[in-house]
Amino acid sequence: MAGHDPQDAAAPSRAVGAALTAALAGERLRIVAGLIRTTGDWELAEDCLQDAAERALAHWPADGIPDNPAGWLRTTAQRRALDLLRRRRTELRKVQEVQAMDEPTRRDEGADRRPGPPAGDVLVGPGGAVVDDRLVLLFACCHPALPLAGRVALTCKTVTGMSTRQVARAFLVSEATMGQRLLRTRNKIAHAGIAFAPPPPHRLAERTAGVLAVIYLLFNEGYTAPEARTAGEPDLAAEAIDLAALVSRLLPDDPETHALLALLRLQHSRRAARLDDRGDLVPMEDQDRTRWDRAMIDAGLADLRRARAAGTPGRPAPAAGTYRLQAEIAALHATPATAAETDWPRVVALYDLLLTSSPSPVTALNRAVAVGFADGPDAGLAALGTVADDPRLSGYRQVEVVRADLLRRAGRVSEAAAAYRRALGDAEGEAERRFLRRRLRELGG
Repeated sequence: MAGHDPQDAAAPSRAVGAALTAALAGERLRIVAGLIRTTGDWELAEDCLQDAAERALAHWPADGIPDNPAGWLRTTAQRRALDLLRRRRTELRKVQEVQAMDEPTRRDEGADRRPGPPAGDVLVGPGGAVVDDRLVLLFACCHPALPLAGRVALTCKTVTGMSTRQVARAFLVSEATMGQRLLRTRNKIAHAGIAFAPPPPHRLAERTAGVLAVIYLLFNEGYTAPEARTAGEPDLAAEAIDLAALVSRLLPDDPETHALLALLRLQHSRRAARLDDRGDLVPMEDQDRTRWDRAMIDAGLADLRRARAAGTPGRPAPAAGTYRLQAEIAALHATPATAAETDWPRVVALYDLLLTSSPSPVTALNRAVAVGFADGPDAGLAALGTVADDPRLSGYRQVEVVRADLLRRAGRVSEAAAAYRRALGDAEGEAERRFLRRRLRELGG
């Protein structure tokens, strides 16, 4: 066609895509939550919303973008769910009719009804306020009857909206393996009779610890891989921070919810400096601190102050919990202008408290690093010697990385080189391998 501009044809498509993306970002969770609450079927809810999104891409370019895109998606998804449920019930009735031929007197009057949890179920905070649908889903995904791995996978899939492929990639398993994990979790929900219903306010506390653990695990899955994310890959660390912020607003008097948010923000603030311009891993003591996110540090410190002040009025302040102690350590790293100004003795003291309240070989390993900076590498090696043989650290690659660095700083070159070679054999990710090779070259290896 003469004078046809391909960009003119692409404009409506871009507008449709932008409108659909905005509608899903704002209302996806509410639509999914409503469908799960009505149908009792988690997978059906997600599939129906996906079908609605595909129909939008097919119809909106010709029919025009509706005035209320999210409402259009909600109505279309609800109609699709109703249609599928009717088909299922028709099939069920046919089976029952065959069974009735053998047992004329047996009828199942309730077969055509599939009641779900009450439509009015909402998550109510201690102050009586109705809470964001994302939290309803989060607390439902974190039901204590579900296995931890299943809770995390279901949270990623349902709450953050990741595809099964994206969840699988985040957890370094095949798509088929993750699909089976999700299937087992959903089957557990169905077979155990776990309703899509939020816990009542007086039962929130008993599920909160599990919710915080899932959020922290979700953050670590996204944060520990330092390589830049590819286009379209979800940022699990950022998603975890958003969820932690929601929980902290739900439970303003719970110190650990604020402490977890502080910890995540303080750690995440350093993310841009973890790799140099060539994509090589940079240890924290060598990072360019001008690249740290100061606004995020300030927000994390404010969260930490809220954690210190939170608690039940009129009662003594509770002892610092696991997340609070870790956040205090993160704050000691985030606030000095230079690595040399870090208060390492205070860091060691906090690790001692953490080991008392929540013993862990990984915590002991991190304490050995801190001792190495506070009292010298030989003291760090002695501290490492007390934990390195813990069978729970068997195969944990950071043990050799820590040992190699302490030996390097102690001037024990040949032993350090051997430790770096062992660490290189277990390294994950090209950035980490390049860093270890560089250390070997610096030692003359």
